[in-house]
Amino acid sequence: MREKAVGWVELSDYDFDTARALFSAQRYMYIGLMCHRTIEAILKAYWCNVLEEPLSEVRHLGQLAGETGIIIEFSEDQIDFIDELEPLNRVVLNPSDRERLIKALTPNYCKELLTRTSALRQWVKSRL
Repeated sequence: MREKAVGWVELSDYDFDTARALFSAQRYMYIGLMCHRTIEAILKAYWCNVLEEPLSEVRHLGQLAGETGIIIEFSEDQIDFIDELEPLNRVVLNPSDRERLIKALTPNYCKELLTRTSALRQWVKSRL
């Protein structure tokens, strides 16, 4: 694995550990954000490992996966999952939006996010 990719893998691991710690602490509001960051970092690791051009500033998961070319290997479920994660990348500052997000991020849903994030992260890692 290329050296630049290693740092992104480490960041992905750290972000995923943070998401799991948030779940353990029952701090659900930021789990979606950390799951998004986990996948973003592992896709950037993939970019650094397989492409010669400088890393893109893109944060949109679908676009990032498309630019790396890995998206052609994604299953429909994986594509649906990155689409599901995309809106969770925003830190919510508006109190009414925050309340809506808190209601949506139930313990069961957050557990599912962690499971699916782990699976996708490991799948991308296996291609590095």
